[in-house]
Amino acid sequence: MDRQPEGVVRSPGETLAEAQRLLNAGMPFHAHEVLEDAWKSGPDEERGLWRGLAQLAVGLTHAARGNAAGGAALLARGAESIVPYGAQGPYGIDVVGLTCWAAALRDDLRRDGSPVPAAARAPRLRMR
Repeated sequence: MDRQPEGVVRSPGETLAEAQRLLNAGMPFHAHEVLEDAWKSGPDEERGLWRGLAQLAVGLTHAARGNAAGGAALLARGAESIVPYGAQGPYGIDVVGLTCWAAALRDDLRRDGSPVPAAARAPRLRMR
């Protein structure tokens, strides 16, 4: 699939819905691009949140492509970036669930290093 168009301004809800759709479809790099748009166009006080979510998505991209070290590093960095936003982040973002997901995938990558199936390992961005 082609890259996502860059510079699209979406509402936070639209961003999360589109990123989740792409993650579920096994397209974490495309989800990263959607989240990166929010990072670049959102309010300053939310830039760390959107940057962290984009890093989690690109960490999964690296994990799926077999770059265990790069994936683990980005997962750790992304999780660290979203923690300051609280247990339930803005817009229903599941910060605790995402940080647990990132730690588990990071540990799997460090232990095994094999490529992971992106869709099967996709995180859930929002609380149910």
